[in-house]
Amino acid sequence: MPDMKRITLIALAITGMLSLGFAQTQDITLEAIWKNYEFFPRSVPGFNFLKDGKHYTRLEDNKILQYDFTTGTLANTIFDPASIKETGDFSGSVDGYTFSEDEKKILIETGSESIYRRSSRANFYVYDRSTQSLTALFPGGKQMYATFNPQADKVAFVYDNNLYLKDLPSGNLSQLTTDGEYNKIIYGATDWVYEEELSFAQAFFWSPDGQNIAYYRFDEREVKQFTMTNYHDELYPEYVTFKYPKVGEANSKVDIYVYSLSTGKAVKADLGAEKDIYIPRVKWANEKQLCIYRLNRHQNELELLLADPLSGKTERLLYEKNKYYISEELYDDLVFLEDGKHFIWASEKDGWKHLYLYTMKGREVRQVTQGQWEVDAFYGVDEKNGRLYYQAAEKSPLERQVYSIGLDGKDKQVLAGATGWNSAQFSSTYDYYVVTHSTANSPATYTVYDRKGKPLRVIEENLKLKEKMQSYGTQPVEFFSFKTSDGVELNGWMIKPRDFKENRQYPVFMTQYGGPGSQEVVDHWMGFDYWWYQMLAQQGYLVACVDNRGTGGRGEEFKKMTYMQLGHYETMDQIEAAKYLARQKYTDPSRIGIFGWSYGGYMSSLCILKGNDVFKAAIAVAPVTNWKWYDTIYTERFMRTYEENEDGYRENSPVYFADRLKGNYLLIHGMGDDNVHFQNTAEMVNALVAANKQFETYFYPNRNHGIYGGNTRLHLYTKMTDFLNEKLKEGGKENQAPKKGKEILKTDSPEKLQRQRTPVKE
Repeated sequence: MPDMKRITLIALAITGMLSLGFAQTQDITLEAIWKNYEFFPRSVPGFNFLKDGKHYTRLEDNKILQYDFTTGTLANTIFDPASIKETGDFSGSVDGYTFSEDEKKILIETGSESIYRRSSRANFYVYDRSTQSLTALFPGGKQMYATFNPQADKVAFVYDNNLYLKDLPSGNLSQLTTDGEYNKIIYGATDWVYEEELSFAQAFFWSPDGQNIAYYRFDEREVKQFTMTNYHDELYPEYVTFKYPKVGEANSKVDIYVYSLSTGKAVKADLGAEKDIYIPRVKWANEKQLCIYRLNRHQNELELLLADPLSGKTERLLYEKNKYYISEELYDDLVFLEDGKHFIWASEKDGWKHLYLYTMKGREVRQVTQGQWEVDAFYGVDEKNGRLYYQAAEKSPLERQVYSIGLDGKDKQVLAGATGWNSAQFSSTYDYYVVTHSTANSPATYTVYDRKGKPLRVIEENLKLKEKMQSYGTQPVEFFSFKTSDGVELNGWMIKPRDFKENRQYPVFMTQYGGPGSQEVVDHWMGFDYWWYQMLAQQGYLVACVDNRGTGGRGEEFKKMTYMQLGHYETMDQIEAAKYLARQKYTDPSRIGIFGWSYGGYMSSLCILKGNDVFKAAIAVAPVTNWKWYDTIYTERFMRTYEENEDGYRENSPVYFADRLKGNYLLIHGMGDDNVHFQNTAEMVNALVAANKQFETYFYPNRNHGIYGGNTRLHLYTKMTDFLNEKLKEGGKENQAPKKGKEILKTDSPEKLQRQRTPVKE
């Protein structure tokens, strides 16, 4: 007969251990994520390296502090508002700062206010470190983009759409342009569409010798206006009207001028006879040559022009034509070498983004990096030692490592090769660098290395957040791959439910973005949405993400095959992904939902309409619902105009398929969205009503494309979670018998997915 006392004691011990285990596993809540921000990772902001290469500065506690890079010890307090005796009308608050080239002066930014995604205005003050004096730059109102000349005796800035110049020794102020006017003419700053789609806002640039200023002039008088309505508890709402060029409509007319300090005159650069063009960048090659990018409206022909700053005459340095389009990510990878004879340029001309060495006569010397993998970021050139530094997806499209290579294309070295995602910041002398490393299952660690690759110290490990992952019992992100019915291999990740059991059938929640060149399926820390996904997994969802055709990391053909028909292949692939997940024995094929924001909202909308027999529910946040309502630069890059490609627009815009809706559709938009206008959702509602289709909608007055501020995110994610629980989770089949059939899921590590670098050509 068994020893009942012993059995009882063992049972009690096991029960105690189980209880302890469950007590240690906390439930993730939306309040913890979006109200209390309990899962905020510790990060290391971009380093402001000093010229000695051994120190950096940081804004902390409203002070500019100097640190030793190798030890992390505080070396000096460079600026403390409390120690400045004469501050005039300075508020005492520091929002940002910029050193002069000789590091003897600092531009202090205060009262900063954002305009759109990258633009802002603020009050600027000049701090002289030798005299410890603080002087207001301009008393007339907030300025934009104040910038020292190389000699630090002058500052240029934009005010009320005009370009100004201040001489610091004398205090004299010069207004270089006079006809700037809101919604008409802009000098030294970009218009809305350049800022959003060409990724820069400041549009003036000092020459290396400080004797010339190159600047943009935007004439946006013929650009049509868009008006947003904001509500502020006033008798009448506020109307915000700005220039927004939609598909096929007029863009700003753009010119490039060079102002000479010695002559006091500006010269216009010769950009050719064609005026309907883009100027995505200008960059000084040297003090005597200004390099101007000239891009045609179809964005498939790019020229680099060298302009004489005295005469404005130009000559071609380089020309590239692409059968699809020139990728925007190439624009910032131009570096002119100090020898005055060569430059580095990035190109996709062999089907993969790589770095090339050219002469100043436009002759290609060599392809420096090569292989069937992508250079993802170009960090710069150490000319003294003849080396380039870059980040690449050489190991796997799901990962990034950091490398250096000789200018001769030889002696490639791995500087950060850990599995997962690695990025780097280099000191001004390239003697030290900081590697940021994370994986899908581990938040970022920041480590300092010397030139030889020796680790010197760990700045941040996010140990507290990693401990929270343990205490909340987070589920691992598992990578997988599968082939579609077209034979295309796609990458994905999934998070299985807590207490996962193979013989249960779980609802599936798919998240995606899917836009051109983007990647969601990477071995990289996800941020706040990671915790929402984990919360859903705790509540019994299987969360999954698949990168469709058109996404990045796998070469030009894979990325650009969606050209002229955005949404077509992407939707096919997401539907195929849902069907693949539905075949797994632990999923419920009748309860598959899909979510996306912006391009992802466009995709989730198309999926529930064209895949109405697959998806039971969809959430679309800030979606484009017809490409004709989006801006010129982005849309025409991939689709050309509506007149040129009517079939492409009509066959891939959700508004034309509203009658196909069968499932549950939640449509969400910010009414102050200057990017994807609320018009898209309003027109989608019109189409759904016309088709007599029921749906749900949430709108957020005054909120922009990001839909945030105060309780907004908590409110938004509460609605989305409640919607999923009502439409997908309730009435489920978790306890039903498993489906018949062979399990075909492959959960591979990123290393095993290396073979997928070569895209399938169609």
